[in-house]
Amino acid sequence: MAMLTATVLAAGVLLGWLPTPTLAQEKKPNSPLTPAQLAERALHRRAVEAVIWGMPAVNTELMFRAVRDAKGDFNQVVYWSRPISWKNQSLTPNPDTIYVFPFFNTKVVGPMVLEIPPADDGGSITGSIDDAWQTALEDVGPAGADKGKGGKYLILPPGYKEKPPGGYISLPSQTYTGFVILRSNLKSGSDSDIAKAVTYGKGIRFYPLSQADNPTETKFVDAIDILFDSTIPYDERFFQTLDRFVQREPWLERDKVMIDQLKTIGIEKGKPFNPDAATQKILNDAAREAHAWLDLKYETVFTPPFNEGTHWGLPALPGVSEGMMTNFSKPNAYPVEGRGVTYSMAYFSAKHLGTGQYYLMTIVDKEGKPFDGGSTYRLNVPANAPVKLYWSATVYDRATHALIHDMKWSSRSSHTPELQKNPDGSVDIYFGPKALDGKESNWIPTSANGKFEVLFRLYGPEKPLFDKTWKLLDIELTK
Repeated sequence: MAMLTATVLAAGVLLGWLPTPTLAQEKKPNSPLTPAQLAERALHRRAVEAVIWGMPAVNTELMFRAVRDAKGDFNQVVYWSRPISWKNQSLTPNPDTIYVFPFFNTKVVGPMVLEIPPADDGGSITGSIDDAWQTALEDVGPAGADKGKGGKYLILPPGYKEKPPGGYISLPSQTYTGFVILRSNLKSGSDSDIAKAVTYGKGIRFYPLSQADNPTETKFVDAIDILFDSTIPYDERFFQTLDRFVQREPWLERDKVMIDQLKTIGIEKGKPFNPDAATQKILNDAAREAHAWLDLKYETVFTPPFNEGTHWGLPALPGVSEGMMTNFSKPNAYPVEGRGVTYSMAYFSAKHLGTGQYYLMTIVDKEGKPFDGGSTYRLNVPANAPVKLYWSATVYDRATHALIHDMKWSSRSSHTPELQKNPDGSVDIYFGPKALDGKESNWIPTSANGKFEVLFRLYGPEKPLFDKTWKLLDIELTK
């Protein structure tokens, strides 16, 4: 069906009969609603559920579109030649690394090869390969399958029947498209170490298996000065994006229940998505309702907290983290709602979360009050943070989950030049619209015109984090 409306035709399709104009105005027996009203409600309800279910796919698709806007394409590598600024408007990105981002599409070219260089004094990578649903296929680098020795990862398209050649780490994908999030780790925030991390990151190779004997040169596209925007639009554009995904990717067995659900809102494989004005209004209303619902559920993600008595938590419910790492292998669990919440504010999943990196996030201060961008707060990071690589604290816009626009920087980390330490080895990080006197090197600016949230990253996390002998305390409002 190319187009569904909230009118008589939609009611006829939904209810299994085609009412005449006269009958369409009548109420069904035992129902206070007319067929047209029932159809509108069904369309609205199914559109809300489509947003929640389709969030990780739309999240990925929006990044693909941002790649195109950056003059890149599938089977190329987008990278940032410096740590990112606020112009990277993806969801909760990391400003304390060098991003190298291969985007794959195996639909035409077949299997894609990703070569990761060995980790050495020149650098290392923390990264993961995800399908278009952001389900982890494998991690790469020292915390991944190659264990830092380097290796050739082979991404196989859905239904691939041939025997993969030897010498590769073969990864069957359930979608044709996906991405590889590679973070070329910094040894410090100095210009020279940034340049080394860029050089190391660009040492990867990315090409079709069909060219393995004579690979073409990997194309790198620098997005450093480009507005790279993949924030979620909660309006008709969400469904337009979801339609593009549905048209390209195969249905997964676990999601076939959504085929008819999406037909109701006009999304059907092989047919154009072309809603009329009445349907567009319902879709816009449904997207806004889904946004409000996801935001409400997001506030519950941090309960219970990672450490008792604090407000820090992993920004994903346990069932979601496990599902994304195991391709939702549990037969009686499929946390679609929790997954929608997580991918409304972040992207990517790791195959082995807690090995290469771990995340703690908070949206409230010590008193349980939301962070106000017009106030000043302090976070004390205890000495001897349990990390092999680095820790960082990053501020995001609470409304978009992206970096706050027009800030000179968005984070402070253990690599920040001139970071001040306290006599006991701890570090105080300040958040607010203005730096306190003498504290600019430890300050993260906020906008007085909105609320914010804080993500604390631990790269190369160590045992004291998980056995709770090292504890991150809450952020406090300064008087």
